[in-house]
Amino acid sequence: MGDWVIEVTEWTVAITELLGLGVIALTALYSIVIAGVHAIQGYNAERVFREVRQRLGRGILLGLEFLIAADIIFTVAIDLTFESVGVLALIVLVRTFLSFTLEVELTGSWPWQRKSHAKSEQD
Repeated sequence: MGDWVIEVTEWTVAITELLGLGVIALTALYSIVIAGVHAIQGYNAERVFREVRQRLGRGILLGLEFLIAADIIFTVAIDLTFESVGVLALIVLVRTFLSFTLEVELTGSWPWQRKSHAKSEQD
């Protein structure tokens, strides 16, 4: 592979990782600011806490998706060895587990329960 392809790929990976980190950091900051505004406005503390967790959880999930994408791009385009694929598989497994558990915590139900629950509400 040409040197320019590797350089472009490395830049793409770096930008994608920065996007992921930026999404997480900006969402955390936004969540804190909105919580402060709601606290000043006299919202119920439990409601404010729940909203912060929801916003922050969604931001973390989106940021994790960017970080997983960066890992995949790097492994496939630059460092394609059995060892790097194994490491990528472990990273994706851990991040997918984190995403899954965050999603369950945010929604309060398993993904397969939401679909059946949504159908019963429509009927």
